[in-house]
Amino acid sequence: MLPWIHLATAQTPEGDRLRLLRRGDEFSIRLEGGNELMNSRLGGSEEALATLAFDQLAGRPASRILIGGLGMGFTLRAAQSVAPPDARLIVCEIVPELADWATQHMETVFGDCLADPRVELRVGDVGAVIGEAGKAFDAILLDVDNGPDGLTRSENGSLYGEAGLHAARAKLTPGGVLAVWSAAPDTAFAKRLARYGFAVTTHIVRASRSRRGARHTIWIAVRRP
Repeated sequence: MLPWIHLATAQTPEGDRLRLLRRGDEFSIRLEGGNELMNSRLGGSEEALATLAFDQLAGRPASRILIGGLGMGFTLRAAQSVAPPDARLIVCEIVPELADWATQHMETVFGDCLADPRVELRVGDVGAVIGEAGKAFDAILLDVDNGPDGLTRSENGSLYGEAGLHAARAKLTPGGVLAVWSAAPDTAFAKRLARYGFAVTTHIVRASRSRRGARHTIWIAVRRP
C-alpha cells in the first residue's frame, strides 16, 4: 500500500492544527493526532447536503445560496450541478489555507469549479456572513464542523443554538431551506429546529457514493411563515 505523504499544515482559529495528506490520488484532511475530517473518496453525504436542499426548493427560486464550509468542494460541486445559470453561490471558509489547498494541491479534486462565475469564495466566519447579509438567501447549507456537537471550533456551537437558528431563519426567504450536515444523529437538535420556526426532515445518508461506509445525518429545515 502506498504511504501517506504530508503536503501542508494549517491552523484553525482556535489553534488546532490540520494536516493535508495524499496517497496516490486520494487526499485526506486530518486533525493533528490522526482524526480524519475529510477524505476525497468519501463525499457522498456532503453532495447530498446540496441535492436534498435543492430537491426541497424545486419549483421555487434558488438564486442565492450560502454554503458554509469549502472542505474538498463536494457540496459546492453538487450545488453547481443543479443550480440555475443565474444563481449566486457564496462559499464561506474560515481557514484560509483550505481555500489555497484547493488550487495548490487538490486541483484534481476541485477541477475548475472555483472559476465558475456563479461562485464567490469568502474567507471568514459563515455566522458573521449570515448576520451581516443585507439580502436573504434561498438556502443556507452548513457543513462547518462535525455537526451540532462541534469538534474543531467551539464557536460553531453558536450556529446551532437559539441565536444562530434565529439568525439563519431571519436571513432565509419564506420557504427557504437551512440544510445542516452532521457526523451523527442528534434528536435534540431536530427538536430545536422545529421549536425555532422550521419544518424539519431528517435524512440518514452514507458517506460513500457506493452507499457504503459511515452513516451521516442531514437535516432539511424549511422556514415556516
